[in-house]
Amino acid sequence: MQVNPKLIKSHFEKSMDKYDDNAVVQKFLAETLAEETANIKKDFGKILELGCGTGLLTRRICDKLSFQTYFANDLTEKSKKYLDKILKNYTYISGNAQKISPNTKFDLIISNAMFQWFKNLDEVTSKYRNLLNKEGILAFTTFSPDNFSELKTITGLSLDYKSENELNKILEKNYKILKIESYKKILEFKTPLELLYHMKNTGVNSLSGKNWSFADVKEFCSEYSKNFDKTTLTYSPILVIAQKLN
Repeated sequence: MQVNPKLIKSHFEKSMDKYDDNAVVQKFLAETLAEETANIKKDFGKILELGCGTGLLTRRICDKLSFQTYFANDLTEKSKKYLDKILKNYTYISGNAQKISPNTKFDLIISNAMFQWFKNLDEVTSKYRNLLNKEGILAFTTFSPDNFSELKTITGLSLDYKSENELNKILEKNYKILKIESYKKILEFKTPLELLYHMKNTGVNSLSGKNWSFADVKEFCSEYSKNFDKTTLTYSPILVIAQKLN
């Protein structure tokens, strides 16, 4: 499916105030990503966080890592009000993370649960290599093709998720893989409608370009109940930490 940045921005802006209470998998990933990065290196000069959102990862970075200068990016300016509560001195870069062009280089580029939205991961990771200093680190979480398997069964919609093997092939051209690990988190809900609310409150309803009518919701809930005994949503995250090849 085609990814529409304007639609993603709109849906995430609407979900931001409820995001932290609903993004249980993203919280786990933020904690794990910061911890695993710290296990490799704790002290950085300049950090660039991509897709900072409400600051879930930002808080963990401040807890686990030390840095001299912090740059934060997100599609929406709304993120800045959340980061202002976490960081005292930082530079905010609003815009599509695939297109930003900072006039400096970084020792760490880090991002949580965002790379799955990128149209061309090969091109983007090559660009980020050029934004890294010597021995700079790229650390991120994304999702594998098994992600939201229940939704794909019902709607046929899915992003162009990359497998662990595909990520290795893309990154090995420009990076040394320091760590790559897959996880599986299955959330269970009382009803399909509750599942849809979870998706709305975490912004991932951007998978669909249309505004659902009452009839659409009713049809989804009916189809879900026909196909599955339990109401679950499968997350299949992948964590990657890679170092720039010089």
